[in-house]
Amino acid sequence: MSVGKVYLVGSGPGDPELLTLKAIRAIARADVVVYDRLVSERILETIGDGTAQINVGKQANFHPVPQAEINEILIRLGRAGRTVVRLKGGDPFIFGRGCEEAAELEAAGIPYEVIPGITAAQGCAAAARIPLTHRGLASGVRYVTGHRKANEPLDLDWASLADPDTTLVVYMGLSNIEEIVAELVAHGLPMSTPVLAVCQGTTPGERRLCTRLAALADAAREAAFSGPVLFIIGRVAGLALERSGNDDATIDAISVVA
Repeated sequence: MSVGKVYLVGSGPGDPELLTLKAIRAIARADVVVYDRLVSERILETIGDGTAQINVGKQANFHPVPQAEINEILIRLGRAGRTVVRLKGGDPFIFGRGCEEAAELEAAGIPYEVIPGITAAQGCAAAARIPLTHRGLASGVRYVTGHRKANEPLDLDWASLADPDTTLVVYMGLSNIEEIVAELVAHGLPMSTPVLAVCQGTTPGERRLCTRLAALADAAREAAFSGPVLFIIGRVAGLALERSGNDDATIDAISVVA
């Protein structure tokens, strides 16, 4: 039996219409789809009835299928001649561990291809109609993860992240948001800095929280978000505050109807 092929596919932030044509074609030809927790139900519904599905989703402090086992699944299916789609939320190479899987596939001699997806920062910002960069507001953008494996302490370059001329996007930071706020303020970012938090972005369940850095930790706790949350910190988030009609908002949880 000839060796199969594995496609490392980004499914985007949740809206199936944000899948790329290349991703759709790969899913359509797949024998097996190995998918993560962050892949939305609406995207899973696009998988054909005859395609096998394997759920390997992980969440904070609960990894029912360890990464090493996921790597073994992909290699085993590839060696069995299967066409495999490894479906990940967002983009497979942005906080998605896709590079680790690619390295294991390459070492095992399994052909693979990377199909990028719209990462959550782009998708959530676009859905909220705010830019990540804007002349006069932000000359650059930084993506960081607000979570470390095994709950290790965050080890980030806080001095460079606390730059008022840069938009800071924090992935997976809800559980550590108090520490993140404290470090940014301690390193000089004004407490009045606008923040947009987005939960389940681009899906029918999307919720947004507009606030300022000083109130962020309490506001996020009060919002009781359910699902992945992305934080967009910087002057560009002020455009969302202005649009909410309350520029001095401390807590402004907005349920968004598609």
